[in-house]
Amino acid sequence: MAVTLEQAQRVGYTCLKALLRFAFMVANNLVAIPSYVLYLIVLQPLRILDSKSFWYIEGVLFKWLLAMVASWGWWAGYTVVEWGDDVKAVSEDEAMVLVNHQATGDVCTLMMCLQDKGTVVRQMMWLMDHIFKYTNFGIVSLIHGDFFIRQGKAHRDQQLVLLKDHLEKYYRSRNRKWIVLFPEGGFLRKRRETSQAFAKKNNLPFLKHVTLPRLGATQVILKTLVVPQENGTPSGGDAVRKESKSKGLQWVIDTTIAYPKAEPIDIQTWILGYRQPTVTHVHYRIFPVKDVPAEPEALTNWLYQRFIEKEDLLTHFYETGAFPPPQGQTKAISREMTLSNLWLVAIQSFAFLSGGMWYCLFQYLYHCLF
Repeated sequence: MAVTLEQAQRVGYTCLKALLRFAFMVANNLVAIPSYVLYLIVLQPLRILDSKSFWYIEGVLFKWLLAMVASWGWWAGYTVVEWGDDVKAVSEDEAMVLVNHQATGDVCTLMMCLQDKGTVVRQMMWLMDHIFKYTNFGIVSLIHGDFFIRQGKAHRDQQLVLLKDHLEKYYRSRNRKWIVLFPEGGFLRKRRETSQAFAKKNNLPFLKHVTLPRLGATQVILKTLVVPQENGTPSGGDAVRKESKSKGLQWVIDTTIAYPKAEPIDIQTWILGYRQPTVTHVHYRIFPVKDVPAEPEALTNWLYQRFIEKEDLLTHFYETGAFPPPQGQTKAISREMTLSNLWLVAIQSFAFLSGGMWYCLFQYLYHCLF
């Protein structure tokens, strides 16, 4: 079929826009990430003298970096509509966020929709596949204290021990409050067939839109971060009480991401912007951690039930274009998540000005020394 002039122009415009966006992203990374690292190197004396202030500043810089990533999608028209419980109400408490995983764009979506949730982004810890350690953002996540988990049976037990040690060493010492993980252990398209075979073998529900979650990381997080209570106060002595002023982990936020027509956005699309403007839908349901069972079998069943509910939510969404209303209500209420373009321009400008400042500083030092 012959290509019309109008179609050719549209393709040409899309390619040019993608090229310009990619060039901007590369330039953004070349100034923002080194600037983040250099600021924190300069601030190392503060880390020794006042660790709390150091990690506060690091958290602000980290939030700005994630906002820059969010801006790439926001300016391409990839927006978010939120449903279910209002997580802003628990943004100052400690929470574990359980998310279904469909594509690399899931992380970008969370970077966007958590930006307006108070201090959450600067005080959050991510659990992500170890491969992300070797991406351009890996150095940032390493400094921030995120945990890179290696998948596969051969590594599973060791990784859970390392996760426990990581949480004990970094979570409260850096004043973290939210921890985000993807319990399915991989993308939907990669795990669906294996999950369905496991479900059939063990007489579990047949799931199409999510996969059965894995227990390990969730159990370690609950055991490590939930503060045991005795008569309403933390048990375990003065050390535990001092470290647990925030009452420990208080909430589990079950988060379900849905894309129109079940077509997820990947990181390439997020960067290049060649897909038409798309609204991603995010549903939250908040559970008090005291209602989450601790025993492995009961916790497994509880976790399975959450993903069975996700299956129902996504089935309803793909059929109707909306999430169902909460139990006992007749209408589901959605909230359009917004970002300030002025704020996004300001932090992008700060990144490029910082890059220019560091460049001039190193040029000056070079001429002084040589």
